[in-house]
This record gives sequence, structure tokens and C-alpha cells, in this order.
Amino acid sequence: MNPATALATVLVDELVRCGLTDVVLAPGSRSAPLAIAVHAESRLRLHVRVDERSAAFLGLGLARRSGRPVALVCTSGTAAANFHPAVIEAHESGVPLLVLTADRPPELRGTGANQTIDQVKLYGDTVRMFTEVGVPEERPGQVAYWRSLACRAYQRAAGTGDPGPVHLNLAFREPLIPDGDVSWCEPLSGAAGGGTWVRPRVAPPAVALHLPPTRRGVLVIGDGAVNVRRYVAAAGMAGWPVVSEPSGGGRYGDHAVSAYHFLLGTAEFADEHVPDVVVTLGRPGVSRPLLSWLKRVEEHIVVAPDLSRWPDPTRSATQVAQAVEIPVAAGDDAWLHAWRRADLAVRAALDEVLDASGLSEPRVARDLVDLMPNGALLFCGSSMPIRDLDQAMRPRRGLRVLANRGASGIDGAVSAAMGAALAHNGPSFALLGDLSFLHDQNGLVVGPREPRPDLCVVVVNNDGGGIFSLLPQAGLRDPFERVFGTPHGVDLAYVAAATGTPYVQVTDAGQLSKALLGEGVRVVEVRTDRERNAVLHAEMREAARAAIRAFG
Repeated sequence: MNPATALATVLVDELVRCGLTDVVLAPGSRSAPLAIAVHAESRLRLHVRVDERSAAFLGLGLARRSGRPVALVCTSGTAAANFHPAVIEAHESGVPLLVLTADRPPELRGTGANQTIDQVKLYGDTVRMFTEVGVPEERPGQVAYWRSLACRAYQRAAGTGDPGPVHLNLAFREPLIPDGDVSWCEPLSGAAGGGTWVRPRVAPPAVALHLPPTRRGVLVIGDGAVNVRRYVAAAGMAGWPVVSEPSGGGRYGDHAVSAYHFLLGTAEFADEHVPDVVVTLGRPGVSRPLLSWLKRVEEHIVVAPDLSRWPDPTRSATQVAQAVEIPVAAGDDAWLHAWRRADLAVRAALDEVLDASGLSEPRVARDLVDLMPNGALLFCGSSMPIRDLDQAMRPRRGLRVLANRGASGIDGAVSAAMGAALAHNGPSFALLGDLSFLHDQNGLVVGPREPRPDLCVVVVNNDGGGIFSLLPQAGLRDPFERVFGTPHGVDLAYVAAATGTPYVQVTDAGQLSKALLGEGVRVVEVRTDRERNAVLHAEMREAARAAIRAFG
């Protein structure tokens, strides 16, 4: 057996023993040993994509939804560089990825050899672990090295408190394909009974920080939060309102405050509702009023499973703990009732505005969530869709919301939604802006033999960058449309037709429910107007302020 085949065979086998179930492959020549090994491994589900960036975000979506490491495989050169955006997102949001990049052997590096770049520590500090595996050789001890390295890489990616991407750079000399010889200088098999070469043991749970009892607390939940149900239940027992971003997973139940963006954006309410303590899970970052309000809190406790990294964008954290115990506090419910009454008043005012808005972007976000069945998954794009969802989504159960909020980019959204849908056991939906959709239209390129998810992609098309119409740049009338608005004029029906993807356009709010029906990958387009959208957001803010004043 040639060394390239031996290394690939052993590495794939050991990763499967560790628990690997999905591999995303972008085809190439130098990665042939890995491609052949994963194709031959019946215990793996293989996904092939021709675009490396799309492949990487597909793997990201798979890993984000499943919570398990997913392997990415590519050839040498710029193929590996195209993985970088997804690696950054995985690093920032704590998604476990195993990045396996094939490379040329050392003697070909720096010589001008074809498809050869410097891949050593290519992703810098955005990976939890990097190893230059070394050119495989037929000598005793290689199998132990390869298998123990696979175990170390898998466990570091999975992480007990800090999951994320791991990069193994694998240099292969020719021959790159099996030569028919199966002999090797030592047994290639792994541990007896099919177990892993190394068996890591999980550490016991961290001791929780006990808080003094208080009724005037608030639980804030951002993207990537863990143990959400436990904390929401504890907040409910303590009489705390729960403020959750859509992808935080805590916007449900009687304590959920869904209009917090407008409540905290109104000075009268924010001034009168400064709590004794705020406990934050995950990474809040969608709402500016929420972040501004956090700066005013005297006691802000951040829950972070890994104490070497914790989110604190406002620099307002006073304590950081791996776990927090929220005690049941005595007293009346005046604090909670004040939040709930204000929330209900503002939500009613917002719904009235949205119901009269026709086919608007916030209304599409609200109605999409209301129409989705229990057990469904919603992947939400960055920029305006996640903000529309945050401001318009009413509390509800039975829904899983995911988003790429680590780096909050608009790239790879179609592919990440595809991956998340492939890992989800139930119907899946995506809410994307037109620029996000066009940025990753290659995500619709799925080969005839590849697994296909049940995914309805709802694209809100305002012909450009709608979020900039809500920012100060909108006042720069001369350069605005070209350098910020960026109209593209693309007919999305033709984009869908190019890949044979079913497509329908919605022209009336009442058509949305029927348009969402179907199976497989499909596209629903909703056309809106950027200027009208900016006016609508202003109307929503004013309606919320009026409701708060009337409530007060």
C-alpha cells in the first residue's frame, strides 16, 4: 500500500470511530487519497460540492445544527483559502469543524509548482488547533501517530466548553490512488472492538455561581447560548423577564419579552427598568438599544462555558462564570408584570402597523414564523433579516432558529442553510436577503447523487443593501445608491431556473402560506421597496413609543 492511501484510510477510520458522521468534499487532485477513503467508508454520509466556499458553509450548517464535528476536505492551493470565511465563522461562533486540507510535499513548496501555496497555519488564530501532519512514510509507529492525532483533533473540535475549527494540513506524495497492494509494515487496524484509539473523559460540571435572591433581574439570551431551557425555567421561577434574540432559543413562554428592542429604545421605559442584575447567555448583538441598556446595569453576569473566551461587547460584565444558579426570590410580581404589560402593548401596536403594511419585510419575517409548523427549523440571514425577525417575531414554541452570528457575514448563507436542513429532522426554512442569496447562489448547485434537504428559501428582494437605508449613509444622496444601495437588477427566477430549483414569487401577503408548501429545495421570492421599508421602520418606532407613553 502506498503511504498516501495508508494515511487517508487510517485517518478516516479513526475519525469515524470518534463519532464523525458527515464529510463535505470539494473535488481536487492532491486530495484524491482522502476523497477515495471517504467515498469507500459506508459509515459516513458524503456531500460533494464543486465550490469550496459553498462546501465549507454547508459543513458549517451541518455542524451548527447537529452539534457534532463535520469534516471538510479540499485539495491544495486556493481551494484551502476558500474555506477561510467559514472557518472564521466557526471560530467566532464555536462550531466544531475538522478542516482537512491536502498539500504538496515540502520539496515542491516555494518552487512554483502547480497549485502550491503556503498552507502552514493558513487560518492563523481562527482555529483551535493546527497540525502539519507530515508526509506519510512506511515505517513502524505511523499508525499510532495518525490515530492518536485523529482523536486529539476530533476532541479539540468538539470541545467540552470551547468547540471550534481544527486544521490538519496533509501533505501527500504521489502515487495518490490505491496501487492494488494492501501490505504495510505494521497493522493498520485500530483499537479492538471498534473503539477509539484514545478515550477522553468528560470533566464534571462546573460549580455554579449562586446569586442573591432578587425579583428585579433580567435574563438576556443571545446567539449560541447553551442550557437555555434550564435558565429560562429558573428565570420563570424567580419572576424575571426573558429577553431572547431569535437564535438564542429562549423566545417562548409567559416571561418572554419579544418587543424588547423598542422598549429599551425608548428612554422612558429604559430609565425606569434598570434591574438589580442581568444574566447573559450566548452572544447578544442584534439590538443596539439592548447593548446600550446593558452598559447601565450595575451587576452584569456573563455565563461562558469556557472561561478563556467570553462575549462582552459592551465591556459591562462584572462577573463571568461557567454556570449560574438563579434562586427563587420572595416578593410580588410587579417587576415582571410591568415588563409584560408594556411588551403586550407594544406588540399590539407593532402588529397593527405590520398588518397595514402590505407585503413588507418585517411582516414577512413575522408571518413566516407564525406559519411554520412545530418542529421546523429556520435559518436566518444576517443584515436585515435577523433584525426584522428580532423586531417582529412573536413568542412561540416548537421552532429552532439558527443564524451565522459569529462574524455576522452575509456570505455562505444558502449553503449554511442547506447544511443545517440536512442535519435537521423536520421541515426547514431560510429567510435571506437578496444580496445574501446572490452572494451564495452556488449553494443551489447540488449534484444528482447528493443528499438533498427539505428546505424552503424565502428571499426578500429589495434590489440591494436594504440595511443601509436605515443607517446614516442614507443621507449621502449622491454616492448612496451606487456604493451602499448597490442595486443589482438580477431576476431571481432565472437564478433558480439555472439550477432547476422550483421557484415562486409572492405578490400579496395572503399568498405566503401557500407558497411555503412543497418538498425539497425551493425558492420563494418576495419583492419589497427599500425606501418604503425605511419609512415602515420609522412608523414602527413611533407606534411603539406611543404605546409606551399610553401604557405609562
